[in-house]
Amino acid sequence: MRRLAVTAAAILALTSAPMAQRGTPAKPLEIYVVDTEGGKAALWVAPSGQSLLIDSGNPGNRDLDRIVAAIKDAGVKQIDFLISTHYHTDHIGGMMELAKQVPIAHFIDHGPSVEEREQVQGFQAAYAELYGKAKHTVVKPGDKIPITGLDWRIVTSAGQELKTPLPGGGKPNPACAGVGPKEASPTDDNGQSVGSVITFGQFRAIDLGDLLWNKENDLMCPNNLVGSVDAFFVTHHGLDQSNSPALVHGVQPRVAVMQNVQPMAQPTWVDTQSVLRSGEGM
Repeated sequence: MRRLAVTAAAILALTSAPMAQRGTPAKPLEIYVVDTEGGKAALWVAPSGQSLLIDSGNPGNRDLDRIVAAIKDAGVKQIDFLISTHYHTDHIGGMMELAKQVPIAHFIDHGPSVEEREQVQGFQAAYAELYGKAKHTVVKPGDKIPITGLDWRIVTSAGQELKTPLPGGGKPNPACAGVGPKEASPTDDNGQSVGSVITFGQFRAIDLGDLLWNKENDLMCPNNLVGSVDAFFVTHHGLDQSNSPALVHGVQPRVAVMQNVQPMAQPTWVDTQSVLRSGEGM
């Protein structure tokens, strides 16, 4: 199995420095980015041990087996939170089978799909039955996910974006210059994507699912409401329907992680401690 694991050492957190000075080992923030070959799935494990999975890949055993393997590697016994950014098959196709193998405590989404035709037939009904036996939250911009040690903010959901800047955000965005809107797509659940900005000490990351170009611009122009980040989980698998320069250049990432259709030849480890120390882009 091929997968990408990204780790941000807890020593980077300002609050962890006294522990490190006393010789107490600092627990890391671990991020497992699973190679779903065109889909999306990323497992976050906080220093508290709480876990959050963003999306659940394509249908079939290939992605399911890889996600389950990452969960086992992380030592996770249940998924505390599952964010489904939107309802396309490459993002929610593995959910039902995953729920049979790993307990999922809390389901998070943007609300009902805006598309008349489901990409995974019967999904909405099956999903409602699944989350009816657990916790379920429809999030809106500005909401926080209660994970101890992380500041997990929802910045987009259901076609709406953050209105109040995050700490470090709110300044005019020079990258908006010359970046106009694209022709609006037909009703598309991509534009409804649940987007997150995650802060752990000095480490920040952004993941906007498959958010579309014009919605990215709404978040970033004329003012950048997010600020800068260290890790950019590339929007929409790198497609030019998304990834507006106003976003990509506006958040000034040091690392970009893209889940696209090209399988990775070898497992890759990105040490964000080194990234933060060097300040070099990749």
